[in-house]
Amino acid sequence: MRTKISVMFVLVLAVMVIVVHPVPAHFGAVIPSDDIVTMEDSKTINLQVKFIHPLEMHYMQMVKPKQFGVVHGSKKIDLLDNLQEARGKGPGQNQEFTFWAIDYKIRRPGDYTFYTEPTPYWEPAEDVFIVHYTKVCVNALGLEKGWDEPIGLETEIIPMTRPYGLWTGNLFTGQVLLKGKPIPFAEVEVEYLNESPGNKKVVVPPADPYVTQVVKADVNGVFSYAMPKAGWWGFSALSEAEWTLKHAGQEKGVEIGAVFWVLTRDINPK
Repeated sequence: MRTKISVMFVLVLAVMVIVVHPVPAHFGAVIPSDDIVTMEDSKTINLQVKFIHPLEMHYMQMVKPKQFGVVHGSKKIDLLDNLQEARGKGPGQNQEFTFWAIDYKIRRPGDYTFYTEPTPYWEPAEDVFIVHYTKVCVNALGLEKGWDEPIGLETEIIPMTRPYGLWTGNLFTGQVLLKGKPIPFAEVEVEYLNESPGNKKVVVPPADPYVTQVVKADVNGVFSYAMPKAGWWGFSALSEAEWTLKHAGQEKGVEIGAVFWVLTRDINPK
């Protein structure tokens, strides 16, 4: 009798662990080699387009995106054909995974908002497709114009804080839109990119809730978060698409995400 109870207890405990253990947050990522290009800098920047768990540095396989481009001076420029396939892997991963990269030459002053719409990713653990519309803004040559303009993605985060020139500890504020309208009380996930340049010590979270920070937007879809460490920070607001996609002959739901990336730097005490 005691053996049966013990076995049942172990089985129940195992099920509880499976159910309670959180699913790692997925993030689309567009990470440039710099967020500010000055007159003294090289005018060519490198951008990497990935699908990852940022803090855990776990790559997911990424096929070529459906869209990749840049908005400058209210003009959209299609850069999809310029993307090059690349390979990489995170710590502890034995297999390399595909991501995408591009070298882009800055030719004029102003804000350059790079964006991507990925090919839908099937996530069997959640029984859904995932599509993250991802943006990042690079400022060039001193003209600060365009960073707060929407670019017309199905869902997107509009920065209300200038998204470059940020110190560690600054408050980043954004507004979440779906089909051009604010999402009241949107839930926004926040993660640190553990491969950020200058990150001398890899962040090791003391417990699962530290991996993904969560903030709620207000009735106008506006949220804020103060970034405690230098490096790249991703903000992701998830919604359920009104449309479905087929997998193995069945219609499946689609998780759409509005993702925005910003870089913070420590104040140098020199």
